[in-house]
Amino acid sequence: MKRSSIALAGLLCGAVASAQVPATLQPFVKVDAPVVVLENVRVIDGTGAPAQENQMIVLEHGKITSVGPQTGDQLMPTGAKMIDLAGKTVFPGLVGMHEHLFYPLPDGGPGLLRLYGEMADSAPRLYLAGGVTTARTAGSLEPYTDISVKQAIDAGQIPGPKLFLTGPYLEGSPALGPQLHTLTGPDDAARLVDYWAAEGMTSFKAYTHITPEELKAAVDHAHEHGLKITGHLCAVGFKEAAGLGIDNLEHGLVVDTEFYSQKKTGVCPGQRPAQAELAKMDVEGPEIQGTIRFLIDHHVAVTSTLAIFESFAPNRPPMSEEMRVRTSLLPDAWGSYATTRAAIAERAQDQPSESISGRLLKMEERFELDFVMRGGVLMAGCDPTGYGGVLPGFGDQRNLELLVESGFSPEAAIHIATQNGAQWLGEDAQLGTIAVGKAADLVVVDGNPAKNIADVEKVETVFKDGVGYDPQKLIASVRGLVGLR
Repeated sequence: MKRSSIALAGLLCGAVASAQVPATLQPFVKVDAPVVVLENVRVIDGTGAPAQENQMIVLEHGKITSVGPQTGDQLMPTGAKMIDLAGKTVFPGLVGMHEHLFYPLPDGGPGLLRLYGEMADSAPRLYLAGGVTTARTAGSLEPYTDISVKQAIDAGQIPGPKLFLTGPYLEGSPALGPQLHTLTGPDDAARLVDYWAAEGMTSFKAYTHITPEELKAAVDHAHEHGLKITGHLCAVGFKEAAGLGIDNLEHGLVVDTEFYSQKKTGVCPGQRPAQAELAKMDVEGPEIQGTIRFLIDHHVAVTSTLAIFESFAPNRPPMSEEMRVRTSLLPDAWGSYATTRAAIAERAQDQPSESISGRLLKMEERFELDFVMRGGVLMAGCDPTGYGGVLPGFGDQRNLELLVESGFSPEAAIHIATQNGAQWLGEDAQLGTIAVGKAADLVVVDGNPAKNIADVEKVETVFKDGVGYDPQKLIASVRGLVGLR
């Protein structure tokens, strides 16, 4: 069938282009046809290559079957639904590598515990609305809830990304928060890895107070199961962790305590003292550059979470960014966020010499750029925790903007947030780039992120396995629920 008869074929084959998704998902779907052709579209394919203009992508039964220049005389699949995307851009669905299904609960007041609530309803929908079609949870507080949410998504009962679940935090003593188990030693670390691997977790995360001995046991047992382990570390430095066989490090330079002059083996000195000294260092100096080389030599990936670190810098992000997420938040959650944000800005104004968070953010950006320039594998995720304000999906978009602020090209930033994560997960044959044979996981945005990275915020449609979801309907369905459920 040639191009000239496509419109007529689309009208005649309406019955053929019938629903492919369950009724529970239909309220959020805007494109539901077995065969879809995206015409006249700009493509950023996720490999880091420059954007390509005037392309055509064919999606058939959830897979990409054709990608290439639009010539006007291609043969088209019978009954294809044609969508003209002139002026739009398509890039791969984001592969978020530091995501969570929980979020900080509103501040309860003096003397009350700091707790996080499971956002089983809001988080999956907001991830998908923001263009995150695949997400690694990077640490669980309610592991069985995470498992149930994944099962519900996979069964088509609720909308959300493809989830790769990380087990409960492997935390040493003292546990950082009442919702975490405190490891009692290497045997306990090994036991937990074995148990949660059997329950279906696909990766593990070591946390701040884990000891070198506990980390080694966890690494060895994870690898015995053919699984990987990452870490947000403090008691163990980056090079030490790499030497113990860790596969991935979260957040980057700003949490590495190995440069702290008072660091004791296996003891977390706390972030503030270590960061105060780190802020005086030069990323281009031999110490930090030596760590970069060591991580690369030991094949350790790093996950960029610039969006969460930006939130601790005074008056960042711009309030225009935060107004995008305000209606998604429980009013009390917005109040807690706004109060803390104002306090950070006030402290920086009153004691500018004590405010090092802005410098640390710039150092982290430089570290990540150098890490990639020297051959390191950088991935990305938004880590929607901290004191709030960084939300699923929204934060992943912001992270792309901050990668570009760091010096990456828009295409390179999207590569970091798509193909690199898919490769680390071992899913690059199916995910991460726009190529024939891969899952039709795509993000359609209005504008040109290759020229203006902020256009990644203008999401019009998110395809997951060939089904096009309406981001505005997903967001509206959980209005005011972040911080509650």
